[in-house]
Amino acid sequence: MRVSYEEMLNEFKRILLKRGLDEATAHEAAENFAQTSLDGVYSHGINRFPRIIDYIDRGVIKPDAKPECEMKFGSMERWNGNLGLGNINAKRAMERACTLAEENGMGIVAIRNTNHWLRGGAFGWQAAEAGFIGICFTNTMPNMPAYGGKDSKIGNNPFIISLPRINGEHVVLDMAMSQFSYGKLEEYRLKEKELPIPGGYDHEGNLSSDPKVIEETKRVLPIGFWKGSGLSIVLDMLAVVLSGGNAVQDIAKEVQDEAGLSQVMIAIDPKKFNTADQIDEMVSRIVDDIKSSDVDEKIGRVSYPGESTIRRRKDNLENGIPVVPEIWNKIKAL
Repeated sequence: MRVSYEEMLNEFKRILLKRGLDEATAHEAAENFAQTSLDGVYSHGINRFPRIIDYIDRGVIKPDAKPECEMKFGSMERWNGNLGLGNINAKRAMERACTLAEENGMGIVAIRNTNHWLRGGAFGWQAAEAGFIGICFTNTMPNMPAYGGKDSKIGNNPFIISLPRINGEHVVLDMAMSQFSYGKLEEYRLKEKELPIPGGYDHEGNLSSDPKVIEETKRVLPIGFWKGSGLSIVLDMLAVVLSGGNAVQDIAKEVQDEAGLSQVMIAIDPKKFNTADQIDEMVSRIVDDIKSSDVDEKIGRVSYPGESTIRRRKDNLENGIPVVPEIWNKIKAL
């Protein structure tokens, strides 16, 4: 089953307006959900939407809250998200980081007391569309064991780096610290598919490709084993030190909700050193070299970060966005 981008956008907006968001904010938030789905990240778009509405209905997310700056020093600012809608808070923070970068060459906005930003890559794309290098990361509730442990002590803390290209086909790395995010595990489970490679451990402690089993054990696999575990820990530390907010261990301690997160948005203006054409030539030269690789037939192609997103976006615009009927019907009934 496929749904057009416009129909999905309007349905999301209808529901958000009913939850008390003003017209402009409801449109921006709905646009983020719809564009995330359009780009093929269904786990953090359409599949996640009912959960966000539930958070609003239960008062976990404050739909009328606005982020505000609490401290500033030069090109650095610390914000309070006031438990507002996470994707709007993150968008505002990246907008401000880009403004600071335009003025100073680099801008950093660290935000505490915010909510799940949904697809972190959206804010990398946002920076790149404005002509900036984007770097951003967030912590999460404890949902991954540190390497060598069995219980969840660290987060799968997403990390994003983006670089702009003149043709709009930006380079955007968007990765969780787990081999597969929980949203991606849910997506494979709903499609009744096995993971292409092991993504966690089963009840006996063996590596598994069964998304349902991994969701049950909550033992997702850190990328690179100890390397992903270590990177998750330092990203959490950075987010807390810069924002003054909650660490992974503090999130969901009182209630089992992912709220009160700490995030960092960094924008760098590469045009302070190079022209847009020079930047484009540098990035494209690397892309072209990678694309000239001798391709492994088992995988089928070599892609740069963000390339598959552009491919899915074009297909979904032409043919409609794939949806799980059960989820789409649930949304229509909200």
